[in-house]
Amino acid sequence: MSTLRALALAIELATERRDEAGRHLMQAQRAYLLAQNQQEQLESYAAGSEARWMSSAQVSVTMGILQHHYQFMERLRSAIGLQDGVLADLLQRVDAAKKLVQEAEARLAGLQKVLERKLRERALVMARREQRQTDEFAAMQHARSMAGLHSGEISS
Repeated sequence: MSTLRALALAIELATERRDEAGRHLMQAQRAYLLAQNQQEQLESYAAGSEARWMSSAQVSVTMGILQHHYQFMERLRSAIGLQDGVLADLLQRVDAAKKLVQEAEARLAGLQKVLERKLRERALVMARREQRQTDEFAAMQHARSMAGLHSGEISS
């Protein structure tokens, strides 16, 4: 019975670890989606700024304003590049979290199979024990009835 209790405890712990891994995966996915949204906002803002610049650049622009615009767009492209790195890092974290969830699920499934096998083995042992007891009882009944028949033959 202690083996079954130990397995039940191991399954409980494996379930908690799997659930925790699932929570980490959800957090990693949420962080990735937020960063992806931020990336889209940066790219949209950059495209909008370029479009506005092109429409306003048709009027005469001083060299200082032109230089300021190019510096601003360079900083914006740099921010987009940094965000690309953040996205790549977060995607690796999501992949690692998925792997941990899969490993935790595999461990849990393995423990559950071991428990099922142990329960089947235990049921088989109990069934054999019960069959043996039934056979012994039947043999004793048969021996008694045979003894009764023999004693009846002797007394007649």
